[in-house]
Amino acid sequence: MDTDRLPGCYRHPDRDTGIRCVRCERPICPECMISASVGFQCPECVREGSGTGHRPTANAPRTLAGGAVAADPHLVTKVLIGLNVAVFLLAQLVPGLPVRLELLGRYVEFYGAPLEGVSTGEYHRLLTSVFLHTEWWHLIGNMIGLWVLGGPLEAALGRARYLTVYLLSGVGGSALVYLLTAPNTATLGASGAVFGLLGATAVLARRMRYEMRPVLVMVALMLVLTFVRVGGMSVSWQAHVGGLVTGALVTLGLLLPGAGRKRALVQWGSCVAVFLLAVLLIMIRTAELTALG
Repeated sequence: MDTDRLPGCYRHPDRDTGIRCVRCERPICPECMISASVGFQCPECVREGSGTGHRPTANAPRTLAGGAVAADPHLVTKVLIGLNVAVFLLAQLVPGLPVRLELLGRYVEFYGAPLEGVSTGEYHRLLTSVFLHTEWWHLIGNMIGLWVLGGPLEAALGRARYLTVYLLSGVGGSALVYLLTAPNTATLGASGAVFGLLGATAVLARRMRYEMRPVLVMVALMLVLTFVRVGGMSVSWQAHVGGLVTGALVTLGLLLPGAGRKRALVQWGSCVAVFLLAVLLIMIRTAELTALG
């Protein structure tokens, strides 16, 4: 079964369509769609008038993933950029803050001090490190990537689904870093989440049947830059690969065809499954580091 194929019209199954009725969300072809004040409706909903039993939000136009189309399709991206900048400025003003937020598996701050790190229960580091930058060039590079990739994705997925892709990609990247990096090696930055948006972009392009060559070239180039050091700059390939794979997996689940509550259940169920996979990796590493003492 080709999961990349667009759904067929509910009245003409042999006709693929990307348009859905704004009331019942059934796929409709150009012959069946009837223009409404906002979007299109199917013949049944037009005959029934307003008595469809749906909430008012069901009349709102929907994105490809089923999210509501927002007036400002880039709002979440702007907020994420603002949060990253705010944390960067706070890290410059508050001494010692970065070491409390960066991703560290297990370390001792000074001789005789207690053990600290993710393995000791400081799981917040897996997410706070995603918003932390201590160098301006690191922040600017990641924010450019966030703006370029995030804007179109937010418009295509909707706010809630887009934010889910970003956060899960960040956590997925952190989970792989935690699993495969020396426990006393500090890691920080939004690159894992940005790579997740890159993976999501590749899945979206495939779903929309766009020309894949430019996207694949971009992915390949970014991976090359990940594994080839430039000017001695240290890059966490674990964060990049973990974020890339997580973003692609989450977006695959979000773009599965379907309609209504069943589709939403599949979408959020796939997000939970990816999150639990990251939790499993975290638990394995925590058990390993705890056993070492």
